[in-house]
Amino acid sequence: MKSSGAMAAMAIGQVAQRFGPATHVLRHRETMGLLRPARDTAGRRRYDEADLVRVAVIVRAKEAGLGLDAIRALTAATEPAVRRDILRREAEALRSRIATARDSPALVECVLGCEHDDLTRCPHYRRRVTPEG
Repeated sequence: MKSSGAMAAMAIGQVAQRFGPATHVLRHRETMGLLRPARDTAGRRRYDEADLVRVAVIVRAKEAGLGLDAIRALTAATEPAVRRDILRREAEALRSRIATARDSPALVECVLGCEHDDLTRCPHYRRRVTPEG
């Protein structure tokens, strides 16, 4: 019986099952410097509680739309002002992607209603995809 409340280290398969990303995704994030689990004597990855929190942060940041480079910069930042700057840029990029996504259903509806053999010849579609000038 354990005397402390410390959690036993988890193997990569257990981490993948708990958080969702496949083991190859976790390994990739390790090569990118986002994760640094310890190794046991056989060389297997062992994720401790701090590693699990970091995995959770990465998973949640990905769900929020952040890229791995931004997550790496964010988790490496030690100054709150630097983190805020990163998050401001990411928030602006997210707003831009959301605006694009909001217009996507109208574009799909336009294509669904098009009877042209060549979609690129449809005047209505062309107006939707050509930047205003």
